[in-house]
Amino acid sequence: MKFPRIKLVKRKAMLAALMAVVVLVVALPADMPAKAAISNDSIKKKQEEIDKMQKEKDKLKNNLSDLQKMKKDLESKKSDLKKYVAELDGNLTVIEQNIADLKAQITVKEGEITETEEELETALATEETQHKDMITRIRKMYEQDKSQMIEVLVTSGSFSNFLNRADSIEKVAAYDKQKYEEYKANRELVELCKQQLELEKEILDETKATVEQEQANLEALIDQKEQDILAYENDINNKAKAIAEYEQMIKDQDAEIAALEAAIAEEKRKEYEKNGGSLKYDGGKFKFPLASYTRISDDYGWRIHPTLGVKQFHNGVDFAAPKGTAIYAAYDGKVVAATYSSTMGNYVMIDHGSEIYTIYMHASALYVKKGDIVIRGETIAGVGTTGRSTGNHLHFSVRKSGEYQSPWDYISKP
Repeated sequence: MKFPRIKLVKRKAMLAALMAVVVLVVALPADMPAKAAISNDSIKKKQEEIDKMQKEKDKLKNNLSDLQKMKKDLESKKSDLKKYVAELDGNLTVIEQNIADLKAQITVKEGEITETEEELETALATEETQHKDMITRIRKMYEQDKSQMIEVLVTSGSFSNFLNRADSIEKVAAYDKQKYEEYKANRELVELCKQQLELEKEILDETKATVEQEQANLEALIDQKEQDILAYENDINNKAKAIAEYEQMIKDQDAEIAALEAAIAEEKRKEYEKNGGSLKYDGGKFKFPLASYTRISDDYGWRIHPTLGVKQFHNGVDFAAPKGTAIYAAYDGKVVAATYSSTMGNYVMIDHGSEIYTIYMHASALYVKKGDIVIRGETIAGVGTTGRSTGNHLHFSVRKSGEYQSPWDYISKP
């Protein structure tokens, strides 16, 4: 190769630069700037997600209800059965809501796991492609030794072409460095995705375990309630008091319902004066109020109370059914009450017009609110054992013109 008018010193300097470029291609020095496809910010964000999930996992331990504390707090209420039942039902509501929240978290977490699995799958596919490309690149680099690279440069013909070719080789080296940095970043992302996925699955498993424990807490509290009510009513020392309380309970229920009826009647009177009409029952057959049931645990009419041993009137029909069984609106109407009472528990009262009302007691959950218009067969609540109750069932009552009626006059026995 000939370089006109270039002194020997310059030729040596050029050759040194040439060798430096060759080494650059092979060694890919660490100080070469590169832009990775996966940025440091995305890696940092992924690490922050993992840290957040770790806190979420630690927080799960605090989500579990303190059953022993609940029972201890209830001990002081047992002498007053009405307060005791109200307090216990409040605890049941808290646990029920916690279970619902945890189940919602499970649904969200399952979705997050699916997303992370997809992200990991993409990262692994990228890693495989990058690895193959690197192997191919390295093989070509070894096949093309330094002497061949030197020959390419020394045959440049001019110093300008030499510099252009040296610059091209440097760009190739920078490209190789960039690809290597991308590979390292993606490899780190793969490991973080695996770590995140493992943590998400741990959280999911622990959340499911917490739900199971809360379900057990719920059942334990319900069992405790049933035992305490039965023990209270069977205690000979409490017998007279229990009878008096039971009779008062019935009076209180009737008074509460009568007050609702009176208030509705007044509203109807005003509505009638304003619009010239009101809701009227058309005489149709009621729908059976349960999606399914086990048996009639207590029928309508006079009976001997199972624990108090006194003759008393049962103003509705008790249908035994599993907790959560759908309770239906027996007929079209307007919800005039959807609330809680320490005796009736969670209950719904529906106005069907023509002074006819249906009442649904002891629900575990209410799905309607006061003022709602419901249609025959619409789900309004779920079976439960809230209030003065010793087992999951629906107490179903029918009232007409302020008096209880036999439900069998409106529904057919299943």
